[in-house]
Amino acid sequence: MHQQAMQSPYGHPYQKPSMPETSPYQHRAPPPAAAPRPLTFTPRRPAYQCVTTHRMLDTNEPLQLSGFLTKQSEWLRDWRRRFFVLKGENLFFGKGEWDAPHGLIDLRTCTTVKSAEMRTGRPNSLEVSTADGTTYWMCAETEKEKDDWIGAIGRAIVRCSSTYQDDAEYDSGDDEEEGTGGDGDSVDSQNPYK
Repeated sequence: MHQQAMQSPYGHPYQKPSMPETSPYQHRAPPPAAAPRPLTFTPRRPAYQCVTTHRMLDTNEPLQLSGFLTKQSEWLRDWRRRFFVLKGENLFFGKGEWDAPHGLIDLRTCTTVKSAEMRTGRPNSLEVSTADGTTYWMCAETEKEKDDWIGAIGRAIVRCSSTYQDDAEYDSGDDEEEGTGGDGDSVDSQNPYK
C-alpha cells in the first residue's frame, strides 16, 4: 500500500506509517456468499422396453414431434387420449407426457400415413398402415396438428424405407457398372457421378 503525505498539527508534512492490508488483530468480513445456483431439473421420460427384443429404447430428446393424439385401441376399439413421441423410426405412445410409453409403432413396417376422416367419421383423423395389414387410427385436435403428424410420420417412413438414400451417403462404388472400364477408370469423363 502506498504512503500518503499528511499535514501534521505543527505545520510540517509527515508520512503516515503504512499498515498491512490485514493484521492479526483486524478481522476481515467474509466475502459475500455467491447466490446459490438454481437446481435445473429436466424431466426425463422413462425408456420403452421392446416386448420382442427386450431392448430399452430412449424416448427423450432429440425428437421429431411429440404431443397428444386420440388413438383407437387395438382390442376394445374405443378412443383414448395418448401422448405420442416420434423419434427416428419409432412412434411411441403412453398415457401421459412423462409416463413410460406402453406402446410402439415401428415405422420400418409401415407403408402409408394418410388422412382418415371418411373412414373413422371423426374430424382431424389419420391412419398409419403396415405391410401386414395392421392399421392404427388417431385423431388430432386441429387440422394443422393432423397435417404436422402426417408430414412427420411420412418423412420417417420414407427415411427408414429400403429405397431411401440420403444424397450425402450416395456412393456408386461399383466398378463393373456400364460405362466404366475393368480398372475403374470412367469412360464418360463428363459425368461427375462416376
